[in-house]
This record gives sequence, structure tokens and C-alpha cells, in this order.
Amino acid sequence: MVVPTYNESENIEWIVGRLRAAQPGVDVMIVDDNSPDGTGAVADRLAAADDAISVVHRTEKAGLGAAYLHGFDVALKAGYDVIGEMDADGSHQPEQLQRLLDALGTADLVIGSRYVPGGSVVNWPIQRLALSRGGNLYVRLLLGIKVKDATAGYRLFRRATLEAIDLGSVRSTGYVFQTDLAYRTLARGMRVTEVPIEFVERERGNSKMSGQVARESLRMITRWGLSERRAQLSRSRGKA
Repeated sequence: MVVPTYNESENIEWIVGRLRAAQPGVDVMIVDDNSPDGTGAVADRLAAADDAISVVHRTEKAGLGAAYLHGFDVALKAGYDVIGEMDADGSHQPEQLQRLLDALGTADLVIGSRYVPGGSVVNWPIQRLALSRGGNLYVRLLLGIKVKDATAGYRLFRRATLEAIDLGSVRSTGYVFQTDLAYRTLARGMRVTEVPIEFVERERGNSKMSGQVARESLRMITRWGLSERRAQLSRSRGKA
């Protein structure tokens, strides 16, 4: 599991401890973007005490997608056949990871979803929930996909999936990164399965998401989605 961090010193030991307890057979890679609050030092201490934990230190905060791409690259080179992602703030509960693992038998990408039957969100203000649900509806309409929670960040990928979707060409770095990878997976005819999770708003530390960040992500999805639709139309005309 790749766990990106930026100023998560209050959470990282707690969440990694829960993950190791819930899934002792799962290795953990912490990707820290040079957190000024000492998260990297905490991560190093955890790794020194547990061979199943590793740390990747990046020199700057370059966005969520960039951190994941770096972590995926390291994991692929290390030979992992299944590579996952989750937040460090406790919003993705390690105790529910088994749901994703169980679904991987018939999927190329498994998404822990807030918006399929059985999924839920805890302690979000109504405005943020409406923005998230509306954003996902917009993604489905614009891109023509059926994924209910394309912006979700609790995921498992097969190695073959990450190799097929050409990570080297991914340019999205913020929260739109999640939508980008889900769309790429579907565009290559691969299977995406959503399983319900209970998403819990963080209790400690500061969220990196804001209304402004969400709106900017939607603007990026619009530009990217329209570009993809134009490319699809061009390809269709070329086949006619």
C-alpha cells in the first residue's frame, strides 16, 4: 500500500499501525513530500522497526498524483503484483481493506467507494458532500463512464493494470489524478469494480482538500474530458 504524506506527523504512526494490524501480510510504502512537521522522521522510525515498512523521501510537495506516481514506480520496480493506495489521515479505514482484496479476483482495479450501495461518508458538512457527489456525477456525464466514485483514493491495482495505462504519460498531479487513472483503466477495456466503504473525515491535522481545490479539479476534468471526447470523435471519423 502506497501512503502519501505531507504534514501527517499526528496520524502516520497511528494509521500504519492499524494497517499492519489489520493486514499483516501487506507491505507499506510511505511517500513523504518533505513534510516540515517531521513526518519523514516518524516514517523512518517506523521503517527501522518493521521490515514491511519502507519510506520514499521526495524533495518537495509536487501534488498527490506525483507522489503516487513515484510510489507506483518504486513498487513496480520492486516486483509487486498488487499495488494499492490510501490516505494517511484515517479517512480510509485499514480494517476495510479486505473488502478490496476480496474483489481483486475479478477486477483489474478495485475502488473503495463512498457512493455505491452500502458506502457512506461520516462527518462531512453537507456542502462538501454535495460538491463531491456533484463532481462525480459530472465526471460520469462528461466521460461517459459508470464509476460512481471516480475521485476516490482507496484503491488496489493489479501490476498489469498500471503497466497498461502508461503511467509515464500521466500529467495530472492533484485530486483529478484519481479520475484520470480510472478512466485510463476503462479505456483499455479493463475491469473496474467498486466496493462500499465507510469514509471517515479526519480527526487530527488539516485536510489538503478545500472547496477551491475541488473546483479547480473540476475545471481540470472539464478541459481534459473535452479533449478526450474530441480525440474519440476524431478516431471515430478516421474509422468511418
